[in-house]
Amino acid sequence: MKLRYARVLFSLLLVLGIATLAVAQTETIDPTRFEQAIQAFEAEDRAMMPPEGAIVVTGSSSIRRWHPTLPQDLAPLTVVPRGFGGSTMQDVEHFLDRIVLPYKPRAVVIYEGDNDTGRYGVPPAEIAGRLAAIVDRIHAGLPATRVYVMSVKPSLARVAVWDKAQETNVLYRRLAAENDLVSYIDVATPFLRADGKVMDDIFIADGLHLNEKGTRIWASTIKAALMAGEARHETTDQ
Repeated sequence: MKLRYARVLFSLLLVLGIATLAVAQTETIDPTRFEQAIQAFEAEDRAMMPPEGAIVVTGSSSIRRWHPTLPQDLAPLTVVPRGFGGSTMQDVEHFLDRIVLPYKPRAVVIYEGDNDTGRYGVPPAEIAGRLAAIVDRIHAGLPATRVYVMSVKPSLARVAVWDKAQETNVLYRRLAAENDLVSYIDVATPFLRADGKVMDDIFIADGLHLNEKGTRIWASTIKAALMAGEARHETTDQ
């Protein structure tokens, strides 16, 4: 019953989001712009297919830039990094059958909403509605797979749209509260000072992407959440 009401709620949010999308969105999202990046992942898979039952980590450039150290930072958990820079929740939804489902993961971590709110002006309800659709599609084929949705992080470059990111985070948290297989990872609070403003020493020069200090905070926060939920499911035969 709980899951049914959650689906109804987020279906309504999706409709509302789409109704305002034409007005609010400032740039068209075309998932096919990532076709080359997705094909590169598929080429890697043909060379060496990642193990089934691992944790797929996907999302925008904050995930993509983390790829070089992500497996080490999240060890001993077995992870499959599948971030593609500049992506949105719509892009993850579009490529779900190619970058998530083929690995039959026991868990999926998603970081999206940053570009949705900061670059494309996608309404929070639309973003959350797409997340709900992604969760439903994952569970249609993998009913026991856990989904971890990360909050949108604050940044110096996108202070002007932080209110929209916060609205998005509220909807993410609500979806997680209404679905036992969805968890919310708060990566926003660790980046805020006591006065509520974002830290100014955790970014590279663009004010958006994380420097070494920011990445340490990011990685430790995500690992703590995943270890709490996934460590007991890790096996040594993957």
